[in-house]
Amino acid sequence: MKKGNQRKHETRDSWHVSPEQKRPPPPKVEPPKRIKVPPMPAVTIVPEPGRWLWTCRAGFEAQLWEELAWGKKNPFLLGPGLVSSDPFTGENPLPQPPTFARMGFMISDVVRTPADAAASLPDEPTKVQVWVPDTDVANARSGEAAAWEDTIAAIRAEEGLVDPETPWKASEAGGWLGQVCLIGPGVAVVGRVRARDAISLSAGGRARMKRTQDAPSRAAMKLDEAIDWYNVTPGKGDLCVDLGSAPGGWTRRLVERGARVWSVDPASLSPDVLKLPRVKHFQESAFDFTPEHPVDWLFCDMAWRPLEVAQLLGKWCRKGYAAQLIANIKLPMKDKLPTLFRVRHTLVEAGWKQVRMRQLYHDRDEITVTARRV
Repeated sequence: MKKGNQRKHETRDSWHVSPEQKRPPPPKVEPPKRIKVPPMPAVTIVPEPGRWLWTCRAGFEAQLWEELAWGKKNPFLLGPGLVSSDPFTGENPLPQPPTFARMGFMISDVVRTPADAAASLPDEPTKVQVWVPDTDVANARSGEAAAWEDTIAAIRAEEGLVDPETPWKASEAGGWLGQVCLIGPGVAVVGRVRARDAISLSAGGRARMKRTQDAPSRAAMKLDEAIDWYNVTPGKGDLCVDLGSAPGGWTRRLVERGARVWSVDPASLSPDVLKLPRVKHFQESAFDFTPEHPVDWLFCDMAWRPLEVAQLLGKWCRKGYAAQLIANIKLPMKDKLPTLFRVRHTLVEAGWKQVRMRQLYHDRDEITVTARRV
């Protein structure tokens, strides 16, 4: 993973400005027209080869379906956690993967045995991943998925194929991720994707982060996954601002990575976080806070209205307050996609570059955003 921004900011005595008197108005843009999502099928439908298979967090199939429909990809609801679509083609087939997709790949075959799955995979270095959709019913078959994966690995070894040990090694070598999704008992959808082009290197897009004894919260794992996805980590000595930081889960993890943290929240931090070295607590609203000088990173995990958070993050770019951004945006009960459309537009209009949005494995009713100012 790349280290954080090593560029040192110039000292500018006149840089400090007063907080804005009012927040900027909502973006004057209209998202695409809403498309009625069909009902979920009573029984999981087996997709056809030649189409793409997508998996998502259970309960967000409608959002993924509508995203693909906005992209004119003829989506089809297959069942809980699964959507298919027309193929993505071209030199860059996934210029902006769907926000709600965890994994996507072209379907090459539908099989019923591990031997048939092995026969459908590439005769090239391939890290094979066998997984089930992330639903209560499918997760009960995780043992079946493990057995399939062991059998496929044994078959490939007998054929003399030397596969990468991990998805990360497959990515470094320019190899494949072989995808085997058990969509039902004894029924698997098989395909492949270049590891370097995959939405996720984790099987089924489930990037499980390790809990630590000192930071057992989901918030800490959520930040770890976001940094892993961004593929740039705060470097030793980098200065980070953590907006909406209480009780301090993200602040703690940033300090553990060697960063200095300005932790901003009107609520109190946990005593054990407050006493950590390199932490300074600003006990005020994130909307009122103005940094003393530019910082390397802006982190934000505020439980607040998404458009107002987006406007706040946009101000940090317009003012040149931060160089890199990792934020968590909470989703409204309704109109999730139109809201995210406006959030993205707000960030891009403010000057943030390389804006990416994804509902990661540890996200619930929220999505993660990353961006750079330059």
